[in-house]
Amino acid sequence: MLKSGQLAILLNPAGKRYLKKIDSGQEMHTAHGIISMDQVLAAGYGDLVETSQGIPYKILRPTLKDLLKGVKRQTQIIYPKDIAYICLRLGVGNGTRVIEAGSGSGSLTLALSWFTGTEGHVYTYEAREEFYNLCSRNLAWAGLGHNVTQYLRDIKDGFEQTDADALFLDVREPWAYMDNVIKAVKPGAPLAFLVPTTDQISMLLKEFERQPIDDVEVLEILVRNWKITPDRLRPEDRMVSHTGFLIFARYQQSSPAWDANRKLGTRERKQEAARISRLEDAV
Repeated sequence: MLKSGQLAILLNPAGKRYLKKIDSGQEMHTAHGIISMDQVLAAGYGDLVETSQGIPYKILRPTLKDLLKGVKRQTQIIYPKDIAYICLRLGVGNGTRVIEAGSGSGSLTLALSWFTGTEGHVYTYEAREEFYNLCSRNLAWAGLGHNVTQYLRDIKDGFEQTDADALFLDVREPWAYMDNVIKAVKPGAPLAFLVPTTDQISMLLKEFERQPIDDVEVLEILVRNWKITPDRLRPEDRMVSHTGFLIFARYQQSSPAWDANRKLGTRERKQEAARISRLEDAV
């Protein structure tokens, strides 16, 4: 059932999609005539509505992906393909308490609010007021944010939380905040980071070496769609390729007993020697 104030997608026969808030008494003007929002409300999701010129539009219920693509943005948003894996690796679900910094336009904030449900909570930090306000507006537009607390502050001053279940960091120099990150989460908590360049990955990995960090993964996610013609099945000519590097890790205290029982091959011994040398040089 579609209620006044909810979002819906209106799809015309040419394939153009309009993500609109359906308010009673309002109208939508299109190239095919006028659509009455009262008629959209009466028809509901999964049905059709005709314009004043008799052109049918499909009424679709927006998915989370539609909402993520529809947010107003002043910053580069995190893509749905990356958001999906971030939420999986962080174990985000109903009841999860997760920290995010920075909020940006709020695309990940929106998804975290969706997945953490009625029992979980999202704590999102943003240093710039214009992005803080934009994130708030996007949450309200999507009908989410009931479980989100926003902070307008620089995370160099630390986080308010000390026992979060997971943490995501999307800032220019994530390695500079690792001490605050460790203080904000529970032991064993999964961590995620997004950076655009390989230099930033290297700096973060070097910082991991002096922190109680384990279970590290570095990756990028590429998506290639296929044409949907059964007798000419082949990939699309364009694809969503590199949008950023994702780094995942876990807050895990070191253990001499564990280290003593690790079996290292030649390559691993060389890597361990290099790691120890870097730590000694940093002292």
